[in-house]
Amino acid sequence: MNATPEVLAVLDDLLATAAPDARGALWQLDRQGRELDANLVRLPPGAEVGEHQEDVLDVLLVVLAGSGRLTPAGGGTPLELTPTTVTWLPRTSRRALAAGPDGLVYLTVHRRRPGLTVRPAVSVQEGGEAPCSLDRVCPECGRMSREPAPKYCAECGERFPER
Repeated sequence: MNATPEVLAVLDDLLATAAPDARGALWQLDRQGRELDANLVRLPPGAEVGEHQEDVLDVLLVVLAGSGRLTPAGGGTPLELTPTTVTWLPRTSRRALAAGPDGLVYLTVHRRRPGLTVRPAVSVQEGGEAPCSLDRVCPECGRMSREPAPKYCAECGERFPER
């Protein structure tokens, strides 16, 4: 691994050159051997990331542009999100996110999630294979949801197709 610091992106430039209707993850940290993940996410005005929970990782959310609201599960007090707001999302916390009238652009940073692996079934019985889980893979960023019937991706906010 190269231990030399480097500029990976200029987020203002990425946002300026992104298509006006581009949403979800506009940039992702992609260096081999890294121990962190980071994503630049844009939600259009009024878009929502439904209630979800990250069971394994704490996430730092840094608002870069626009505004929004983060609502903790269970009727907690909504947190107002404005540019330069830094929010800690502790693992196992349930929350929903809603973009304001100008949309919401934020950066998430967390420990790198180990890659998905394919393992053989413990016992394969005659007559079939394990059920396919492709309906739990986000069409935007490729993250596998832990929820059995996800509506929104916990990573990038993309809505899953209706079943």
